[in-house]
Amino acid sequence: MKPCILVVGGAGAFGHRLVEGLLETTDATVIVAGRRPYRYADLIDTLRQLYGNDRIEAVALDRDQAFDTLQHLKPFCVVDAAGPFQNAHPHLAKAAIAAGCHYIDLADARDFVGCFKNLDAAAREAGVLAATGASSTPALSGAAVSALTDGWRQVDEIAIAISPGNRAPRGLSVVEAILAYAGQPVRIWLDGRWTTRPGWGELVKRDMPGLGPRWLSLCETPDLDLLPARYSSVRTVRFRAGLELSILHLGLWALTLPVRSGLIRSLRPCAAPLQKIASLFERLGTDRGGMSVDVSGVDANGCAVRATWSLVAEAGDGPNIPVLPALALLRGLLQGRVQAKGAKIASELLTLDVIEQEFGRFRIATRRDVRWPEADSLFERALGARVEVLPPIVRKVHTHAPMHLLGRASIDGARSWSTKLLARLFGFPAGTPDTAADISLKRHGHREIWIRRFGGSTFRSTFRAADVAGCIYERFGPFDFMLEVAPDPAGFTLTVVGWKLGPLRLPLRLAPQAPARAYADEEGRYRFDVAIALPWVGPLVRYQGWLEPDEA
Repeated sequence: MKPCILVVGGAGAFGHRLVEGLLETTDATVIVAGRRPYRYADLIDTLRQLYGNDRIEAVALDRDQAFDTLQHLKPFCVVDAAGPFQNAHPHLAKAAIAAGCHYIDLADARDFVGCFKNLDAAAREAGVLAATGASSTPALSGAAVSALTDGWRQVDEIAIAISPGNRAPRGLSVVEAILAYAGQPVRIWLDGRWTTRPGWGELVKRDMPGLGPRWLSLCETPDLDLLPARYSSVRTVRFRAGLELSILHLGLWALTLPVRSGLIRSLRPCAAPLQKIASLFERLGTDRGGMSVDVSGVDANGCAVRATWSLVAEAGDGPNIPVLPALALLRGLLQGRVQAKGAKIASELLTLDVIEQEFGRFRIATRRDVRWPEADSLFERALGARVEVLPPIVRKVHTHAPMHLLGRASIDGARSWSTKLLARLFGFPAGTPDTAADISLKRHGHREIWIRRFGGSTFRSTFRAADVAGCIYERFGPFDFMLEVAPDPAGFTLTVVGWKLGPLRLPLRLAPQAPARAYADEEGRYRFDVAIALPWVGPLVRYQGWLEPDEA
């Protein structure tokens, strides 16, 4: 007897692609389940003509009250492709487990996936597998991160982005899923600690491999929890998504502003009208979509490394990608290769090569790139042989990024209202006699990024090479400051010798005075003393203290 797969939402934007994949590539029979089967009778007739009357049927089913139907049908596996999963309860998963059926869903909702392990005991007792998140996220994204970092000593930063083509179908459940978090506080792991950012915020324009520049915004997905838990050394995890057309992407970003300001509670009730508005632009843009996973860290040889996996789907094949991890997992169950029991996250069960095998029927191209930054650090390139005069701890801090440093600091803050305002614009901390210091150093191409935390205040700057020997540039906001590095056996000093706003060079006499000193103390710790003041205005901040590498 052929195994039977029941697909809830099997006539939807993604579900019907999973049904077709099962009929085309397996010998299983498929039951398409939904509340109103008459609405997709034409689809069922078409599939019967293609694959035979005995391969497919339709039943009425409410996924929130499904136990009696599942007990009667006894399918081999139940697949939930309906959505949306945000703020949903796993009623169908519980019913499948109780009926003794395997269960798989395409959930990309952070809350739903996060609570799914609560079903583990029941699934083990029933002797079945219940798997959640068998979609682009977290299954495909998690598999890509795992493949890229195989054998690495350390994972520092993970950035994932998805951008479908504008002509890709937008089901109402997909629109509802996006609007559920748009403008809401999203909890993310950033620079080694949990913080919140607004959903569909963090607006950036990035060059998507194979697609060109596209707008991207913060997206709430299970990866934001799963990846920091899986990779203990990771300092930052970001997941962004984007719409191909700028007018749609930026328009949605603008609509989040009333939610962020508290004027309205949520955009989710606007899903239907916003879906209709988006449909007016269907003929614009392309049907080319893609995904990228970018990871940086330390490889097996102890070298800083950055690796990227990217995917480009041509001519309307992109909408198949979200169902292919589920299809791969179903194939593994049918063939006996997947024998796990209990409640699992799909990313625990699937490898990237297994998922990529499902791409063969479509115009989907993938690529992996691995890049090793220059062996010499920014300071080594600026100072040449003179870097050898630095004491060991100072040389280590400035030549071994990425690095995490911990210590203590004292802060002298701005005093007048004008300097306090300017200090706040730059993110400089307020005055405090003693506070925790937490510094992260990252390399990004030819640049080094310093993220400084003093107590509850965070500010960052970016260093890059200058075209003058012995000098480097440091960027704060839109300003670039040329700093002369003067090394000595105790450490080094930095002096501002030029500054500019974009390409515009500014008069040196108006530049901030920012004498800085780094040196080794008697205990072999890294010491710093930085004072920043504006001519005719006064001091903005002075921070000094000690740091040690966080060996953990």
